[in-house]
Amino acid sequence: MEKVIYKERKNTNCEKWDGLKKKFGQDDLLPLWVADMDFQAAKCIQDALKEYVNQGTYGYYNVPDSYLDTFINWQKNNHNVKLDKKWIRYAPSVVTSINWIIQILSKINDSILVLTPVYYPFFNAIENNNRKLVKSELIYNNGKYKIDYIDFENKIKNNNVKLFILCSPHNPVGRVWKKEELKQVLKICKEYEVKVIADEIHQDIIIGENKQHSIIKFDDYNDMIVTLTSGTKTFNLASLQNSFVIIPDDKIRQCFDEYVKKMDIVEGNAFAYEQAYANGRLWLNEVLKIITSNYKLLKSELSERLPKSIVSPLEGTYLAWINLDHYLNDENYIDFIQGKCKLAVDYGSWFGGDKYNKFIRINLATSKENIIKAVEQLEYLKSE
Repeated sequence: MEKVIYKERKNTNCEKWDGLKKKFGQDDLLPLWVADMDFQAAKCIQDALKEYVNQGTYGYYNVPDSYLDTFINWQKNNHNVKLDKKWIRYAPSVVTSINWIIQILSKINDSILVLTPVYYPFFNAIENNNRKLVKSELIYNNGKYKIDYIDFENKIKNNNVKLFILCSPHNPVGRVWKKEELKQVLKICKEYEVKVIADEIHQDIIIGENKQHSIIKFDDYNDMIVTLTSGTKTFNLASLQNSFVIIPDDKIRQCFDEYVKKMDIVEGNAFAYEQAYANGRLWLNEVLKIITSNYKLLKSELSERLPKSIVSPLEGTYLAWINLDHYLNDENYIDFIQGKCKLAVDYGSWFGGDKYNKFIRINLATSKENIIKAVEQLEYLKSE
């Protein structure tokens, strides 16, 4: 067992804590927004970084073969995914990759489909690349979400969709898609010749007995998929930018290589990630226990203090999705959350528009004291 240490992060140039004024216009908020952890990295990662710093030279870095080997072994041992090394490419981040793949697999004014509510950089990537955003709303019932396959297919058919961006596990609602759900979505996409980008960055943050199913395991669809993942969420390494682009199809991979070649992109640093994938499992196990405990604590505290709130089941990610419909109104919800409750959260509207104004997303990868404090401050909603 490896102890997970909560870290006070103020005055460390941390976006989550030190970027409040820039993002929210005030710096007196409890930050539970951006998706990184308030925990120190695993000891193996810290040791790798110290060793690199102590050797004293920081010239061009040669990525060793062992780096990809440790990632391939991690995927096999933790997800039963067998990767061919030739499939794997580098990108600075998953969001960067999404933008690249949009440019590679679609054209200006092409339609791209997402399942909402969803991670809002998807919207930015689509719109910034002059593509048309098409939304298929997930079906919501008392906190639980499922895919509307009829609407999903109709949106593809009626909008001539060329590309679908899948979030798996799904941020912000916490779903870990079942094998049957993914197969049905892939089947529809194949019928209409829609390529699929799968953002699987939260693949290792799986709660309880739920199982992550990478779309790479669906061999019949490997000619139409690109899978993106990274250790940034798993091991809290967002400032050490590095991610994997996994492309089983030779033609798509060739297009990717030609695209990246034009920008002369080189491989990033890998020393921290190699150690994480080789030796970080015990640390991650303890983190998952904390996230699970914090989720249960959040639900328990909210059930007592705000009994009409609805917390969606957490199957994956460390992000809680909360329906505050009975306590918020559409006009002043932001002023109330920030002005009265003094919280910095991800607002539901960011994930799909005004329909989600009364939802918030809260980061659970913090101390239990911060979770309790957040719920105590949310009690001000009773006076709304």
